[in-house]
Amino acid sequence: MRCVFRLLACSAALLAGSPLCAGSLLDYVGECVPFARAASGIQIYGDAWTWWSKAAGHYQRGDVPRVGSVIVFSKTSRLPMGHVAVISRIVDPRVVMVTHANWSRQNGRRGHAEQDVTLTDVSADNTWREVKVWYRDMDGLGSTTYPVSGFIYGSAVDGARRAHVAPELTGRDPDYVGALLDVYR
Repeated sequence: MRCVFRLLACSAALLAGSPLCAGSLLDYVGECVPFARAASGIQIYGDAWTWWSKAAGHYQRGDVPRVGSVIVFSKTSRLPMGHVAVISRIVDPRVVMVTHANWSRQNGRRGHAEQDVTLTDVSADNTWREVKVWYRDMDGLGSTTYPVSGFIYGSAVDGARRAHVAPELTGRDPDYVGALLDVYR
């Protein structure tokens, strides 16, 4: 009977675009929001750009990246729904790695999950309000600067609960040197 319930739950999750029943979180193909929710444990719903305001009063927020936090990209003409990604590694004060979905094309298609992707703070005052993201199609940092609202941490405002990040959030041997070379070339 338990197997039937699990099968029904996985079927419903897959129909809803949830990565929760994939063999691995990294096998996911779809939108960034359900991926970020599963990878970070932060339970916010709606378009990516709305996460910042929806987190208010529920999750702690800030302007410093922490492993497991969700970075919220603002709504722009290039990102009409915004974007969310999960911080997987801190490389240096202005360079992090993220794990996210639906950014670069893979096999000619968007939506795939990518692990330990370089993201750099390009804001003039080191506030993480503007970033550039490594883009697989260019095999390097993209040329576009994206505005960021901030970081949502997995801790509830009342301290009552803490989100649990997925084990696949980061790889065993991410390329720190490559990340720094991408940024400081």
